[in-house]
Amino acid sequence: MSVQNKHFLNTAPTLVLDSLEGLARLNPALALDPTEKVVYVQSPDRSKVALICGGGSGHEPAHAGFVGDGILTAAVCGSVFASPNAVQVRRAIDLVDNDKGTLIIVKNYTGDVLNFGLAKEQYAALHADKADKVKFLIVGDDVAVGRNQGKIVGRRGLAGTVLVYKIAGALARRGSGLDEVYNIAEWVSSRVGTIGVGLEHTQVPGNAPAKSHLGADEIEIGMGIHNEPGHRRISPVPPLKELIPQLLEFITSTSDPDRSFLPFRNDGSDEVVLMVNNLGGVSELELVAVVGEAVKALQGTGVTVHRVLSGSFMSSLNMPGFSLTLLLLPQKDESSAPSTSLILSLLDEKAETPGWRWTSGSVPPSSIPQPSGSGSSASVLGAGAHRLSAPDPAAFVAAVERACKRVIEEEPEITRMDTIAGDGDCGLTLKAGAEAVLQQIQKGAIKGDDVLGAVIQVSQVAEKEMGGTSGALYSIFFSALAQGLQSSAGSQSTTSDDIWKGAISSALAKLYTYTRARPPSRTLIDPLAAFVQSFPNGFPAAVKAAAGAADATKDVEAKAGRSAYVEGDRLKKEKVPDPGAWGVKAILEGLLG
Repeated sequence: MSVQNKHFLNTAPTLVLDSLEGLARLNPALALDPTEKVVYVQSPDRSKVALICGGGSGHEPAHAGFVGDGILTAAVCGSVFASPNAVQVRRAIDLVDNDKGTLIIVKNYTGDVLNFGLAKEQYAALHADKADKVKFLIVGDDVAVGRNQGKIVGRRGLAGTVLVYKIAGALARRGSGLDEVYNIAEWVSSRVGTIGVGLEHTQVPGNAPAKSHLGADEIEIGMGIHNEPGHRRISPVPPLKELIPQLLEFITSTSDPDRSFLPFRNDGSDEVVLMVNNLGGVSELELVAVVGEAVKALQGTGVTVHRVLSGSFMSSLNMPGFSLTLLLLPQKDESSAPSTSLILSLLDEKAETPGWRWTSGSVPPSSIPQPSGSGSSASVLGAGAHRLSAPDPAAFVAAVERACKRVIEEEPEITRMDTIAGDGDCGLTLKAGAEAVLQQIQKGAIKGDDVLGAVIQVSQVAEKEMGGTSGALYSIFFSALAQGLQSSAGSQSTTSDDIWKGAISSALAKLYTYTRARPPSRTLIDPLAAFVQSFPNGFPAAVKAAAGAADATKDVEAKAGRSAYVEGDRLKKEKVPDPGAWGVKAILEGLLG
């Protein structure tokens, strides 16, 4: 997998400050010291404990995105993946000076610990009367780094840090003293574990273009948030239902003395908060699928999940990966621990910050509510519908089969056209519909002695199996065709050319009420309209006219459909017909035989 080396920025050196200025405009309650790159609450309540965090930039929304009422009072920002210096940190301590004291929370990275720690000690030396008013907490929640490997530097600080300062920030807002806020934060930091996984490393803006570190079918477990290598690589990429249990095992296991950091009992009594964190480059579609699998995996092992948080909390620029964090809540027999209700209430409290994501404040369901009943009301023909047969029922079914097989044969060519003129899926979409219709024929659901039922079956296949724009257009047309057949047939029980003529004309007219495309439009409307208009001249002549209209789309300027979004000169150069139009041509020629 290739590394994304392009970025949206003015210049690499100004990116951090540009971002902080944007954040301050996003949240008017914030102020910014541009020289020291400190974001802070403009008018803090100085009768309450202040919280400071920070570190290298590139992990947004951490930490500046969590500055605001209810979480952090200030964040100190270094360059991308580089710790801020002690001067910057001292400036933050001065800016949040208050009556109750300040808690500094840092991720366990050497640069952060040294610079924030140095600032604390320098501040204490300069303000001896306030030396006990500043406390320091290091969070190391990574479970990928074992005790032997990290015996000197300790575990890395990852997304679990956000849970620590969210809970501590809410407690500070309630008016608790410095010691109480520190003690709760320290307890939470001792109960969080995080494991990350990535498809590839990330590239730092301004650095030389990065090369791929992982194979096309390879992932890395335990990657850090600064491109540090992980614990191990896996190939091929496993499905989520296999990957997620492996990741959770890193956090919950108590059988590995080198990596068992949290006191899970694994006896059905464990209760947790789950955080699914986007490391920057995972789509929301995939991330929420991770959420579902993680909740199922935990519940399947007897772990009670009290809360679920999902989104970007601590990223690594645009790294295509995610991390799982568990906060192990106190057991009922842990008398010295804070109560579960207190921890959850602090976590649930609203925070006035751009970075904090919505949470339900409730336990996720063990099963998903679903509607009752038998499904679609359009699955069978109404009782009052007129039964209509083809003159030759067997020939009718044979024609439908030919049309489906012709579409399947044409799929590679239609796909080739669509990779140039669209998004590349038209051929496969039509093939899926054709294969589903063939299955309905094999089941006996499409019969020549029930033309109305057959047309409705085709409509439903288009709706369910094709989907997208093409599926909707085909489904509307065939639904309208069924209506047209009923009205054109009257009391007749067998189809005729006149009945089909009236039916397809009314179907096209009804389709026009749902699309603005009119021939020539470089869409499937072009051959369909040509077929309807030429049908009075006979079926073969109508198919020939449709084929000509489909071929002519290669010279038509795109006005609607997928091709309208493709650069016009490219379409003219490639000279490919519209893929959707070619699909209609294939269907009609298959019907003709």
